[in-house]
Amino acid sequence: MKKVVVFILASFLVVSGLAGCASRSADDAEGKVKIEFFQYKSEAKATFDELIKKFEMENPGIDVVQSNPPDAETVLKMRVVKREIPDVMGIGANFTFANLANAQIFEDVTNNDLLKDIQPAYIQMLKDVSGLEKVYAVPFAANASSVIYNKDMFKELGIEVPTTWDEFIEAAETIKAAGKIPFYFTFKDAWTTLPSYNALAANTQGGQFFKELKKEHATFAESHKEAAGKFMQLMEYGHKDQYGKAYSDGNIAFANGKAAMYLQGIWAIPEIKKANPDINLGVFPYPVTDVPGESKLVSGVDLLLAFSSRSEHPEEAKKFVEFLLADENMKTYINQQNAFSARKGVIQEDPVLEGLKPSFEKGALLDFPDHYVPIAVGLDKQLQVLAHNKDVNQFLKTLDKEWTKVQERQ
Repeated sequence: MKKVVVFILASFLVVSGLAGCASRSADDAEGKVKIEFFQYKSEAKATFDELIKKFEMENPGIDVVQSNPPDAETVLKMRVVKREIPDVMGIGANFTFANLANAQIFEDVTNNDLLKDIQPAYIQMLKDVSGLEKVYAVPFAANASSVIYNKDMFKELGIEVPTTWDEFIEAAETIKAAGKIPFYFTFKDAWTTLPSYNALAANTQGGQFFKELKKEHATFAESHKEAAGKFMQLMEYGHKDQYGKAYSDGNIAFANGKAAMYLQGIWAIPEIKKANPDINLGVFPYPVTDVPGESKLVSGVDLLLAFSSRSEHPEEAKKFVEFLLADENMKTYINQQNAFSARKGVIQEDPVLEGLKPSFEKGALLDFPDHYVPIAVGLDKQLQVLAHNKDVNQFLKTLDKEWTKVQERQ
């Protein structure tokens, strides 16, 4: 998975002599060690401020400086080129991570004891995304793409939580027949096409799809036809202005009872509750196939913690990550951020998320397919076009064409 950017980064490191340089973490006049924690989640800044304050009280000889700039991943890549690499980095398990791991920016933690209690599925996801056998980060928190539903509306209409695709569509038909909106779509924001499509594709494309795609042994036209078809089937149960509504509009509309189901990630729940604290919510995994219990939950590493391979303070950096992984601190994060822990034994206890617990307990998890699709392919934009034009064959043909273009530029 060595993209052009990886080659450029790696070449720069060699030419500039960065391989022998350490990140510059200036220590203060009192002799305290300063380390930088760079993380990309703006919504988690206050949570990390709280945790950092606690860490510094327990470790008075270490100061942690949190960096959380807008467009953080772009900023991080620019800082790598400028040889300003933070001691600890918190990003997602996506193409940015893959590129930087391949450029040897991160410390190898394959045999590090920090991984001992991490869910194996999440460790494997890091390997799959990077295309490397070694592990270059510690999975910290996970999110999930699920169906969020209004429990009161389901009860009113006598609908049970569906466990198969046919039951899912039957539930949508029942809701529609009652004069209500089954799904609230927000396609003004192209990325909101992804949560539902990720679940459909992950459960139907085959476990080796992207590996086979890179070898030219598979195509989107063949392997994503079922997912695209089912995506279009869901469109039949939306509302009239689904291309004119944005993500924030959808959160408020769903909170106010405008639809029975919302095809979003669990990250939307705090915003929904903010709009209506009294709403009675539940969640369930997308039932993509017609075999009960066969569909897996799409859950990826939303936040991983990686060490700079050139940090001047590796021991202090590790101590900070050990602190974040401790039960009490991990619970603070997952409770405030409505996330799931990547560590075994640290349970998300929010009753709203009860419907996803069996999937986590069984390890019945699949990664987000869009994590493997280069940004240049524009999966979200292509889905936005598909939702509007309803031409499945053209959508799949375009994905194959754009994928090939990216591969040829490598």
